[in-house]
Parts: sequence; C-alpha cells; structure tokens
Amino acid sequence: MSDPTDDVTTVDDGAATDGGTSATPEGGRASEREAASFVEYGIEDKPPAGESFFLGIQHYLTMVGANIAVPLVLINAMGPSETQAMTLIGTFFVVSGVATLLQTTIGNRYPLVQGASFALLAPALTIVGAVGGPFDLAMRELQGAIIAAAAIQVLIGYSGLMGRLKRYLSPVVVAPVIALIGLSLFSTPQIVMPQQNWWLLGLTLVCIVGFSQYLDAYSRYARLFPVLLGIVTAYLVAVGLSVAGIYAPDQVGYVAPSAALDAPIVLSITPLQWGVPAFTPAYIVGMFAGVVASMIESYGDYFAVARLAGVGAPSRKRIDHGIGMEGIGNVFAGLMGTGNGSTSYSENIGAIGITGVASRQVVQVGAVVMLVVGFFGPFSQLIVTIPDPIIGGLFIAMFGQIAAVGLSNLKYVDLDAQRNVFTIGLALFAGLAIPAYFGGLEGVAAFRDGMSQVAVLGPILGTQIVADTVFVIGQTGMAVGGIVALLLDNTIPGTREERGLDQWEAISEEEHEFQTVLERYTE
Repeated sequence: MSDPTDDVTTVDDGAATDGGTSATPEGGRASEREAASFVEYGIEDKPPAGESFFLGIQHYLTMVGANIAVPLVLINAMGPSETQAMTLIGTFFVVSGVATLLQTTIGNRYPLVQGASFALLAPALTIVGAVGGPFDLAMRELQGAIIAAAAIQVLIGYSGLMGRLKRYLSPVVVAPVIALIGLSLFSTPQIVMPQQNWWLLGLTLVCIVGFSQYLDAYSRYARLFPVLLGIVTAYLVAVGLSVAGIYAPDQVGYVAPSAALDAPIVLSITPLQWGVPAFTPAYIVGMFAGVVASMIESYGDYFAVARLAGVGAPSRKRIDHGIGMEGIGNVFAGLMGTGNGSTSYSENIGAIGITGVASRQVVQVGAVVMLVVGFFGPFSQLIVTIPDPIIGGLFIAMFGQIAAVGLSNLKYVDLDAQRNVFTIGLALFAGLAIPAYFGGLEGVAAFRDGMSQVAVLGPILGTQIVADTVFVIGQTGMAVGGIVALLLDNTIPGTREERGLDQWEAISEEEHEFQTVLERYTE
C-alpha cells in the first residue's frame, strides 16, 4: 500500500494500470493517468481465495439495507403471505447475484454490485396502487412493465445512444450528479426514523470509522474489513443487549436471530413464479420513467467507481455495454418476479472508497455467495433481523464517501470561473430541493391531476406518459441535478479548459482499451 501522504501515483508512458497492476496499451496518455493511492486491490487484482470470500461478503453487506428495504416496501404494499414474502426477499438476492456476474464478466466489467433499484420503486408502488388486487396479480403487472421497459433500456445501451452523451458531460456535470447520489439519501428511514436508536447507530459508525481510518495503519484486517467488522461488532452488541432484556421487542435495535430457525431451509425460486407477465401500456410508460432515472444514476456510478479505482473515466463503449447489460439484468429481474429491477449500487462504490478493495474478482465471489444463499430461507430471515440503526450507521459512512468522491472531480475544473460555480451550486440545490417538493405531494395521481389543470398545456402535461415521467424523474435527485447541470454547462459560454474537459480527456480511457468478452477471446 502506498504512502497515505501521496495523493496519486503515475505510471510510465505507453501503459496504464487497471487498478494498479495490469498494464495495457494506452495511446500515449498513460503518463497522465492517475491511480488512487489508497487502492489495496485494483480491478484486475485477484486476492487469495479466503480473502476474496470475506471481502465479497463485505461488499454485499454494504447493500443489504437497500436490497432488503425495496422488497419490504413492496411486501407492505401488496400483503403477500409469509412464505411469499421470504421467497420475494430470496429472489432479490438471486437476481442480484446473477446480474452482478453478468455486469462484471460481459458488461462494463467494473467491480459494481447490481441490486434493487429505488428509482423503480416509485412507479412500482403506483402500479400496485392502480391494480389494487391480490399479490399475484400485482406482481404479474409489475413483471410485464419491467420487462418491456428494460427491453428499451437494452436498445438504448447497445445502440450507443447513452455513450454519445459523454461529449456533453464535463466534470462540472458529473461532479454534482455523483455527489447527489450520496447527499440525496441522507433522509433514508434507517437514518432519520423518529424513534432512532442513536447509541446503536453511533456504535456502528464509530466502529467503521475506527477500523478504516485509525486502526488501518496497525492491522491489515482493519484496513480490508472495516465494514464487516463494524457491522458484526454492532450486531453482536445488539444481540447481547436483547438477550439481557435491555432492548425490549418493541424497541428499535432489538434482535431476535432465533426467527431464522422458523424459515424453510430451501426456498422455491423459479422464473415466472408468480404467473405469466401482463403487459399494460400505461404501466410500461410509468416504469420506463424509473428506468430513465436509473440510467442517469448508473452513468454517475460508472464515473465514481472509475475515479475510486484509479482508472480512467469510462469510454463511450464501456458506458454503452454497462447500460445495455443493466437492461438485460432488468429483464431477468422481471422474469424472476422481483417486482423491481437491477441497477448499479452506490453503496458498493462507497465500500471501495473505505476499504480500497476494487477487485472485480472479489465482487464476483460475493455475487456467487449471494446467488447461493438466496435460496436459503434462514439467510433471508437472518438478514431481516439486522437492526435499522446498524444499517443507518453503515449508510452514513457509505453515502458520505460517495458525495466526497463526486466533489473530488472538481479538481479538474476552474473554480475561479463564475459560470462553473453557478452551475454546480444550482445543480446541487435543485437536486435536493425539487425531490423534496415531489416527496411532499400526495402521489402521482394527485400530481397528474394538478398538471392537467395547467393553462393551455394542461391536456398534454396531464397525460399519464408526461406526468408520470416528470414525477418519477422529479423524485430522483441525481436526475434533477444532472439535467440542470447538463443544460447550463452546455449553454453558458466557457472554454474546454475551464470546464475540465481537456484535463479529463487526458486521463480518460480510449475506446480500444475496453474489450468485450468476445473481443478478449478472439484476439
């Protein structure tokens, strides 16, 4: 591990590091390529099997809260049986494992965990409310909407449409988008619940900070496993306090791990397990609005993981393959019946920033573990027993790291240029304020009614396709901030040097650097 006082390290002309160890032709730009000094394992590095196993579990533990929160919200909305609920949770982990393996092997090949999407949750709840029927019927409608919307995402990705946007995206745009991925999640229930157990949340946060920032210089395990050690320590304390009777069953932080013993050993998880998907045009439109927001978020994730892993900004080709593969992952999620989709996980990126582990192999090992244990009933039940305050403490550490990674892209920008300061400030504020406004509305139906009453344009704005799209995107901070920054940065006069484009181009990977699986094995 390099000296922590060094900000970056450089590599020789003619070669670039992919995570610090593997060299590839660089077209003369390698001398300007940066490698993050804290990276312990780069993208191409392969830690020993035992380390890979536990590091992979750690990566997945960072996204447990979100990957459990989404199905729990759907369960509360649809009221399935206990067996159906456990099966749904297990399905989310199976889909996450498969989608991650697909993305890391034949997609963009970044070490990105794929999991449940909050961007698709809003349209999903709208569909559930509109159907108003039993669990199986609602799930069939959700499956059809996700499959159809994801098919369009596949076309957008592999047609090259998403990658073409790169020429319009400078660090002035990408920085607030990535920052908003972290900042917009400060109000998640696991952090701001009214009856929060701040002692348990604080213990989790102190453990993660202690292991990753203070004890890392004394212990390699503290440096590699700060999240895993922090969660396990806080969980054991919560179990001890619960057994001792200090935490009562009705208190936040109470743990009843024995509940896992009541779950069936093996869950029956199969494609189309809830029935044949139903394809309702209105629901497909609403779900596609969520897909659009998800693509914008993933776009920012690609830049964030590249920045943390110490490799060049993603090429158009890598972006297209990433978005296209996320579409395939969403189609698979629809076929399996999650009632949601699959997207790149910001929590995973935060874990890379804290642990310095950006190894693709580590993420793949974790994906295999999640794929297997997803069929194991007691696992789903045990994961649910992790108290919300512990997840909240984890989120504070992860999301704060992501926000900082976004802002670090401003090192390429001329912050003495008033047009840059104005654009960044307005994008950040809009990305926080506008979703707060939409969050205070009664729902998409009420918003649609309000839009229909707008003078002159009401008949157009009040249509489902327009109103639902605006509602879903308006609730997504990184989408709002990204749109504002994109418009301002590309219309307010400014030089390429001021916008950071020249500096960024110097460290971006060239198109030939990213190779698909087919290209890698046909050379």
